[in-house]
Amino acid sequence: MDFREELSKRILIGDGAMGTLLYSTGIDHCFEELNIISPDKIEQIHKTYVASGSDIIQTNTYGANYYKLKRYGLEDEVQQINRQGVIIARKAANNQAFVFGTIGASRGLRKNDLDLSEIKRQFREQLYALLLEDPDGILLETYYDLEEIEAVLAIVKEESNLPIIANICLHDMKYLQNGMHVSDALIRLEQFDVEAVGLNCRLGPHHMIRSLEEVPIPQKSVLSVYPNASLPDFLDGKLTYEPNPDYFGSSAIQLVEQGARIIGGCCGTTPLHIESVKKALAGKKPVLEKIVKPRKIEIYNSSFDDNGPSVLKKGKTERTILVELDPPKKLGISDFLQGAKALISAGADTLTLADNSLASPRICNVSLSSILQDKQKIKPIVHITCRDRNLIGLQSHLMGLHTLGLNEVLAVTGDPSKIGDFPGATSVYDLSSFDLIGLIKQFNEGRSYSGQSLGQKTNFHVAAAFNPNVRYLHKAVERMEKKIACGADSFITQPIFSIHQLEELHEATKHIDAPIYIGIMPLTSYKNAEFLHHEVPGIQLTDQVRKAMFSAGNDRRQAEIEGLAIAKELIDAALEKWKSIYLITPFMRYGMTVNLTEYIRDKDKQELKEERQYASKLT
Repeated sequence: MDFREELSKRILIGDGAMGTLLYSTGIDHCFEELNIISPDKIEQIHKTYVASGSDIIQTNTYGANYYKLKRYGLEDEVQQINRQGVIIARKAANNQAFVFGTIGASRGLRKNDLDLSEIKRQFREQLYALLLEDPDGILLETYYDLEEIEAVLAIVKEESNLPIIANICLHDMKYLQNGMHVSDALIRLEQFDVEAVGLNCRLGPHHMIRSLEEVPIPQKSVLSVYPNASLPDFLDGKLTYEPNPDYFGSSAIQLVEQGARIIGGCCGTTPLHIESVKKALAGKKPVLEKIVKPRKIEIYNSSFDDNGPSVLKKGKTERTILVELDPPKKLGISDFLQGAKALISAGADTLTLADNSLASPRICNVSLSSILQDKQKIKPIVHITCRDRNLIGLQSHLMGLHTLGLNEVLAVTGDPSKIGDFPGATSVYDLSSFDLIGLIKQFNEGRSYSGQSLGQKTNFHVAAAFNPNVRYLHKAVERMEKKIACGADSFITQPIFSIHQLEELHEATKHIDAPIYIGIMPLTSYKNAEFLHHEVPGIQLTDQVRKAMFSAGNDRRQAEIEGLAIAKELIDAALEKWKSIYLITPFMRYGMTVNLTEYIRDKDKQELKEERQYASKLT
């Protein structure tokens, strides 16, 4: 049989889930490894799908790439696992079904975890292994990221003339995770001259049918659809799906009406589902024309006024002082409010409030920010960590900030929970700081992570963290550049304790246009200095600084004087090269950052006085 010829004449039936059947028998490790340690299990599943009516079966190689196999110590078995996958499927098909070599996506929610160059490298390795066994075609599935599937499609087209099925995965009904409408995405994939483009996984039949209602029948390719059996349920620690073969079969009829020419199943589907599809579509002919449901055009309302210019953005050209004042660990905020008032009175432009810094629970920074905004007319910068909230929680959090009018934020990864007061707590990290910056900027376009309309465009100004306390500064600057590409408006650095380090940083970042706020944290004691020097990665205090703090002994007041003197010396050096300073209040001792704020403002007054005197002499 010739695949392209058969596809031009009739509707083809794919197979169903492999992992679902293996998982149901108690296997919960690397499914792809079974190609070499239990090939009979895999062959039997393939045979069952062929007997149920599958015209196309996929090799058991979805995650058989270097990156995923490395989790199981199998990174050296890429070629064997993939080649064996084709051999097993070919034997099971017995010339009754087409065998497609399957390659799954590498990127998930955290797009920036894998560089595209690394994805291409491992994709080629997996593709070459599959091609060695001469499959009937290549099936790409569960691609959330359009950039990734376009990159790997180019490789397949370059290396092979085999038929290709390219399936993307929707993050939400009708939309990819980058906010693109499914119709636009499939049109882009068609340009690669592939045999089929379509959808698989994540959604059940209902939502896939709804999504395809707004998709015209492709001009160059055919539509391929592999829905999940249903939405999943979580029962006794396991994901389960509704046993609904009859419903799945009747849904296949509706998918054909939407133009689908290849129909299979993804998570939760079994040979019974495929048998039901085969029965329901008996005698059905491909639909060549359909009425496309008009796409709803979203009209975004403008967000409310952002209450003046961004403090974060003005730091490039104007003297700007940000002061970090951590929310309290204990209930009661009178001291915190008193400190906030003192810092603003001293001349701070605004405060920044950390988000459970050092992975220890504190009073919610959004609650305190709202109080400061309402009672003291201070508009703080709110830190947002990736650690404590999943993707759902982060989006809810951003909507809440927007609703409160808190639109200046610092996006950070967040210290891992194991270093804090509750080391057994889970660090979420659904997104990286890069992804979070991109998400916030997407909110500014009026779109959620899944591309759905938010009804309004937010107006967030986003700062990003920058850590200069690293062995290779150029690597840190590369991360800075990457954050700018994601949408960062400005940068706030970790504390710096060396004038030499300031000079190196200035030289390394001269080409950066975004404002950089130089972090200065006054030392409070010799113990504090030694802890930072010996236990905090990347921070090295000079011998001179350590000796100065040692000389202060155990006298708290003397240690504070020394700490302030060191900080002022660093401030003087920083202000020769940058306009903006980020003061970090140590242990709620806001008197120290009040002192430093006043010191900077006094310098401003003195400079202004000298400028006026100079101008007066000229006239």
